[in-house]
Amino acid sequence: FYYEIKMAFVIWLLFPYTGGATLLYRKFVHPTLSRKEKEIDAHIVQAREHGYEMMVRFSKRAFNMAATAVVQAAAKSQDTLAGRLRSFSMQDLRSIPDEA
Repeated sequence: FYYEIKMAFVIWLLFPYTGGATLLYRKFVHPTLSRKEKEIDAHIVQAREHGYEMMVRFSKRAFNMAATAVVQAAAKSQDTLAGRLRSFSMQDLRSIPDEA
């Protein structure tokens, strides 16, 4: 009868006339949360500080990776650009007629 009991329990929780969810909250959940309120607040503050530190650390790492990628791309494009400029320069020099 597991599923029948489970279905009856869920209906008891959800049905507004019985107030099952309210009863469980007032008898069990709220007292537990009230007793552990300071611990929960401390964990929230700790998570906030830790989250901020992690965000700063990952931001620095992301900016470093982006800067490295930009420098590498610039170095690769510089070689390509220098090669093209050399070829254009040689073509320009060849197109000048010799007047000797």
